[in-house]
Amino acid sequence: MNNDLPYRPCVGIALINWEGEVFVGHRKRRRGGEPLDARAWQMPQGGIDEGESPLAAARRELWEETNVRSVELIAELPDWHSYDLPEEARGKWAGRYRGQTQKWFLFRFVGSESEIDVHRPADGLHGAEFDDWRWERFGALPDVVVPFKRPVYEAVAAAFAPLARPAKG
Repeated sequence: MNNDLPYRPCVGIALINWEGEVFVGHRKRRRGGEPLDARAWQMPQGGIDEGESPLAAARRELWEETNVRSVELIAELPDWHSYDLPEEARGKWAGRYRGQTQKWFLFRFVGSESEIDVHRPADGLHGAEFDDWRWERFGALPDVVVPFKRPVYEAVAAAFAPLARPAKG
């Protein structure tokens, strides 16, 4: 691993429902017949475009991956959280980035679940990154992600879980 490479600046989005559960999407399978992988779930995340603020990137990435726009910002983690990608997961980033550094945001979903569309996100303008989704408890997050993301998910879950109380309505 080349530790001299920079981290790719990204955002991560914890989207909670009215019960305080968090959205997780299942990373799209490479072949259609494979069963769901118990460790291939994650919260929406993605790169920050040149000149884009992290908050604007979080809103854009959420829409591009889930089709969701009906949200209210609850919190932003003050620190950036980084992880190294294993060599076999670097793909198109090989030689450019060692991993990702993420600014995390907590949003409450205030729309109808019919707005969520992981198969045709961004009103069909963006390719699907997930092939399934569900609501999950914050405490379960570290157990449903790939192991190299676990420390970041532990930190995010610890920070956001106390803020993810069910909404009064």
